[in-house]
Amino acid sequence: MPRRGRRPTVTVQRRGPGIVGTMARTAVIAGTATATSRAVGGAMTGSAQKAQQQEMANAAAMQSQAELEQLQAQMAAMQAQQAVAATPTPAATPAAAPAGNDMLAQLQQLAQLKESGVLSDEEFQLAKAKLLAG
Repeated sequence: MPRRGRRPTVTVQRRGPGIVGTMARTAVIAGTATATSRAVGGAMTGSAQKAQQQEMANAAAMQSQAELEQLQAQMAAMQAQQAVAATPTPAATPAAAPAGNDMLAQLQQLAQLKESGVLSDEEFQLAKAKLLAG
């Protein structure tokens, strides 16, 4: 005789992990992905910052070098003007000519100014002619 009141037990077998196992696995994967992403992003940011700092330092060094060269050119131009102004004109020169050593020093100074690019060939020849005529 069949029993009344009791239902037959039905067993349902799971096919894979339950909901809690799936959630745990998802949390672990997401945590690992986040940690990896931050590590890669941090490494890239650090190297990008270093590259930017190096680029800024190079730019500052190049600017300083250009300013230094400009100041040197200005100083050489001023020296050239002083050298030309210091050379006596033939009309203002009395019968006494400048000493040989002084003339040699002035010629050497003119040659240095020409070599450094402060004086052109024409300016050099003109200044040399004034000096030798005096």
